[in-house]
Amino acid sequence: MKRFRMLVAGTTVLACLGVLLAGCGDDSESGPATLRYSWWGNAERADLMKQAIALFESKHPDVTVTPSFQEYEAYWQKMATETAGGNAPDVLQMDFSYLREYADRGVLYDLKKQTGANLILDDLLAGFQGAGEVDGALYGVPVGGNTWSMYYNPAIFARAGVPTPAAGWSWQDYRDTMARITEATESYGGGNYTGIIYNLEVRLRQQGGQLFTPDGRLGFTREQLHAFWTEGQELIRAGVVLPVDKAVQIKPRSGFADDLIASELGWDNFLVRYAAEVTTPLKLAPVPTDNPGQLGQYLKPAMLLSASSRTEHPEEAAKLISFLINDPEAGRIFGANRGLPATNAQRAAAHLEGPLAEVAAYEQSIADQLTKAPPAPPKGAGSVEATFIRISEELHYGRISVDRAVDQFFADAEQKLGS
Repeated sequence: MKRFRMLVAGTTVLACLGVLLAGCGDDSESGPATLRYSWWGNAERADLMKQAIALFESKHPDVTVTPSFQEYEAYWQKMATETAGGNAPDVLQMDFSYLREYADRGVLYDLKKQTGANLILDDLLAGFQGAGEVDGALYGVPVGGNTWSMYYNPAIFARAGVPTPAAGWSWQDYRDTMARITEATESYGGGNYTGIIYNLEVRLRQQGGQLFTPDGRLGFTREQLHAFWTEGQELIRAGVVLPVDKAVQIKPRSGFADDLIASELGWDNFLVRYAAEVTTPLKLAPVPTDNPGQLGQYLKPAMLLSASSRTEHPEEAAKLISFLINDPEAGRIFGANRGLPATNAQRAAAHLEGPLAEVAAYEQSIADQLTKAPPAPPKGAGSVEATFIRISEELHYGRISVDRAVDQFFADAEQKLGS
């Protein structure tokens, strides 16, 4: 009888031990969890993040967040080392340009497994829905973003006696206006937009095309690039755009400084920077298009939040990401520090004024015309952009022909995308 009681007791202990061991094997479902969270930014963002993390921990007392941050370049150097060693943080800030590369390496967790109770995505702005997906899996959730736009100086347009940019403008309308401004004022009509790859992208999208194919190749032909760069050469010969030597000379200031140019095309969040360079307010307008109703614009994630495929706490990681993009109080803490918020609740909660309020109003005015963001760019896309800038600058200086520029670009870009 004594032996029987000992066997029963032993069996009970083993059973309890089995339950405990089972619980230890899946910390994400029971007990406290500690999450490592890494991002890039400066001391100001770190202070805001500290406040947001404290708020998250107060609402999730079983979760502790261990933060880590570096400046942008140092962050990616550290991330490359940690992910290569299988020691990635549970939650990491992700750049859209790196998303596919890290997803293809198996570094990131498919957050679709946590959507619903742990990760709420219903309040994302329509333009952000689906951003962060790669091959059907969700590897990143947008925190904030921006869209392409036309900047213009209304005071210079008024001096030239020309109408200000508006929806429905064609590219020829824009070129004609640049010529009239250059003739009537001491300012150039604009910058040479053919030196920026995103202007090529928006032109391609207006025509139903794309910058990169889904399999990571160039999405345009030599003929299309030749026509685009030829257009830029015609603007130079007409003398209506800021000469490249002057543009290089004034860096890091933009052409808006000293009223050198009346307009420019770029990401709308640059308005904060440009506004500090001028004495008269700048305005934002939609990009010109030759295809009415198709601006070719989309909301590009300024940054995303991802989770490591090796995290032991996927549920808690998803809850942290959900909090950082949805919680209104967190939205008030960050404001536009991470770009204009990606969700309606946080955008409404953020205190936006001056140029930031102008950007928010602009995006709202064209919200129904923004199309879905393209897939995350392939590995090598950043190098392709740098090649585009370098070769177009040589072209604008007149050091090479359009034919040679196109040949050089395709040879270099195809090599970078194929490596």
